[in-house]
This record gives sequence, structure tokens and C-alpha cells, in this order.
Amino acid sequence: MLLIGVAGGSGSGKSTIVEKLLKKFGDDIGIIRHDDYYRFQPDTTYEERSKTNYDCPDAFETSLLVRQLKELKLGKSVMCPVYDFTVHNRSDEVKEIKPKPVMLIDGILVLADDDLRSQLDMKIFVDTDADIRILRRVKRDMRERGRTIESIISQYIDTVKPMHEKYVEPSKRFADIIIPEGGHNAVAMSVIENYIKNYLQTCFE
Repeated sequence: MLLIGVAGGSGSGKSTIVEKLLKKFGDDIGIIRHDDYYRFQPDTTYEERSKTNYDCPDAFETSLLVRQLKELKLGKSVMCPVYDFTVHNRSDEVKEIKPKPVMLIDGILVLADDDLRSQLDMKIFVDTDADIRILRRVKRDMRERGRTIESIISQYIDTVKPMHEKYVEPSKRFADIIIPEGGHNAVAMSVIENYIKNYLQTCFE
């Protein structure tokens, strides 16, 4: 199994890369999103959860993700949590993740955790200017997550920007490939696609 981490700031274009790879390689590739491993907060109100710092490593149950990646490497399916951004908490659902020849792990802090990083065979960092990232985040959070412009700006100033500078940006040094402008970088995408194609060819020989 080939494990590929796709990291970068919120709104950097990670999802575009992931979507293009999923479309190109179909059933040979699977996806796990680090966001689904945000910690469960059963005894807190919505107001309390809305003030949580979701951009620092402690916000994630990364140890669970690492354990499940090891299970997938052994050829076992895992039950992944499902996070609901509209309520700032894990939902009651879980989803089955079956092992595929190639697995993508997508998230802002995928390269910031030593244990998680040690599981990865290829480490990608998507590097996009801050003004583009915040505009994409505003559009996404209002459309998909039911947020107000005021709450988005407040969260960005209070946690997203400082945590990006403290944790996300420094993790770039661990990347094997740094991609400016994400999935719109045709040369970088070609390199990644050829790497995966060559791996799959060796798997099925």
C-alpha cells in the first residue's frame, strides 16, 4: 500500500488535488480526511465548541488515525469517524474505509505529527498565498458549513492564521513535493500521477 499525505493551509487547494487523483485512478485509490478525526466533544455546548481551536494538533485524535492506517496496511477495513462541521462535533455516523493500493490522507496538519508522518510514503505540501486561501475559506464555509462572515473572520484571526504560522507552514520542510497553486499546477500533478501510475504497475505485474 502506498500512503500519500496531502497537507497545506486551509483553502490551499488540497481538495482539488485529491479530487483529480480520485478521478484519474478510480477504484485503485482511497481517501481519508484528517478532519474526520477531530476530537469528540460530547459534554460541551455549541457555543463552547465554536470557540475551540480547531487548527492546532491537540484538536485531532491523530493517534486513532495512525492506528487505523496500520490496520489498513495489514489489509483490514476500518471504521472511520465522521465529523459534522455544522455542529462542530463528530456525528453519530461512522464510515467503512476499505484498503486500496493507494490511500490519500488529506489535512492541514498531516505533516506536523511525527507518528503520522512516519506512516507516509509520499509527503505533499500545497503552498498557496494567504489572500487566496482566506477567500476560498470564506466561500466554502458560508456555502457548505453554514457559517457567517463574522464567525469566519473571527476564527481566522484568532486561530487559523496564528496556528498556520506556528504549525502548518513549518511542516512544509518535511514535504517531498511542494506544489504552488495546488491542483492547477499541471507539471506537479503530472509528477504525482506518474509516481502513482508506476507504483500501480508494479502492484499488478
